[in-house]
Amino acid sequence: MSAKGKIKLAVIVLLLASVVVCIVSVAGVSIYKLFYPIKYTDFVEKYGEEYNLDKELIYAVIKTESSFNSDAVSSLGALGLMQITPETYDWLKMKMGENYTELDYMDAETSIKYGAFFLSLLIDEFGDEKTALAAYHAGRGRVNEWLSDSSISPDGKTLENIPYKDTEYYVEKVTKTENIYRNLY
Repeated sequence: MSAKGKIKLAVIVLLLASVVVCIVSVAGVSIYKLFYPIKYTDFVEKYGEEYNLDKELIYAVIKTESSFNSDAVSSLGALGLMQITPETYDWLKMKMGENYTELDYMDAETSIKYGAFFLSLLIDEFGDEKTALAAYHAGRGRVNEWLSDSSISPDGKTLENIPYKDTEYYVEKVTKTENIYRNLY
């Protein structure tokens, strides 16, 4: 093959490689969106705005907690999209000044409303999203205990390390998922 033929072949190969890279990157985003969907957008945006939360955080909690299954029930009795226990719902109803006698815990709007409100309370209380996520997962009381332990929280305000591996994993997973949502959408 002549030098010109080799150059033409190299150019064609480079062009084809560029086309393949473009197709794969576009398809990759589409595939990622299958695994990280956005659903219940009206409710997420409404309550994100009402409680001053990024919608990506709400989507990340929903994805991590229930994978968008509004009928999800955990082994510990947490219910719905954002996996809140009936006891926590009762406490949140009181905090909100609402006096429903019974809630449909599996209702998407109810779960997102109460979950977003709960997240906003925790962020206000702890002043740090990761600490708030730890409290969402492990409970406020437990996180307050951790904050009072200088080996876990040297400043008494943020968690240097999380002693429960499942809570540490949860916080990492929600944080990574939040970043994925932020980059995808």
